[in-house]
Amino acid sequence: MILETIERFYSWALIGILLLNLSQRKIPDSHKKRTATLYIASVLLLFQLGIITILTKGWSHYLAIPLALGCILIIFLLRKRAWPFKLRCVECSAKLDFNHVIGGDENLCKTCWEAAHPQPAGQEDPIEVTIDVQDLESVEQIDWESWEPSEICVITYLFDGDRVLLIDKKRGLGRGLVNAPGGHIEEDETATEAAIREFREETRLDIGDLEMVGVLNFQFRDGLAEKAYVFFTRTYTGEPAETDEARPFWVPVSEIPYDRMWEDDLHWLPPALEGKRFEGFFIFDGQTMIDKRIVFKTP
Repeated sequence: MILETIERFYSWALIGILLLNLSQRKIPDSHKKRTATLYIASVLLLFQLGIITILTKGWSHYLAIPLALGCILIIFLLRKRAWPFKLRCVECSAKLDFNHVIGGDENLCKTCWEAAHPQPAGQEDPIEVTIDVQDLESVEQIDWESWEPSEICVITYLFDGDRVLLIDKKRGLGRGLVNAPGGHIEEDETATEAAIREFREETRLDIGDLEMVGVLNFQFRDGLAEKAYVFFTRTYTGEPAETDEARPFWVPVSEIPYDRMWEDDLHWLPPALEGKRFEGFFIFDGQTMIDKRIVFKTP
């Protein structure tokens, strides 16, 4: 009776898997996962054919047990190809939505995927708003869903025990302020690769094991639109040294000089140090913050 029931409804399971495969075709970068559903469907079909054979030949129903174990063994041996699915982002451990579970071979959430595949600066049109950026007073005046940055950069905080490495910025945007090492993402770089390169250029230190903790979106009244990916790390080699761009220095985390930093840092960095992930939206006029909105996320 049990085998007859399984055989009766098994076709619906195969149809469901094939419909899932069709859904995956609509999701970019899902070749491996589409192939995986075909592997699973093939093994299920093999199991169904075995069940049908047992029933038509009148063999002992107990033969379904080694048949099932054999199919499980096949899935196990082919697990790298047959089961690439993850429930959480492999970078930040954030819970993935259904589309990112069944599609997207890299198993990254939207934020981490954007960080790994940044749009090169200058290839997108600048921000389009219904008012002149010089008149911006509130982050609510911008449609952040359609907003496009003119520059994309990275910021990296290196921790060693209870201290963090900061820099006195010597030139460029933020000159004269205290910040963490960082800079622009170059063409064909991921955000992580850019963070490692920029950190080395500004401090002479080599870092690794970076963890992305947040994203910052800045609209300046002079027209600059900038997105920044924020990383934390505790892995490094070498000794910090002053460069043409920055003077690095260690400071206790409890003594971070927020009064000498960009105004937005005070609003997102302390919660980030407590383990909260975030996305921030800011309006700046020069080095003066006009408005802000910060969304904190549960890891």
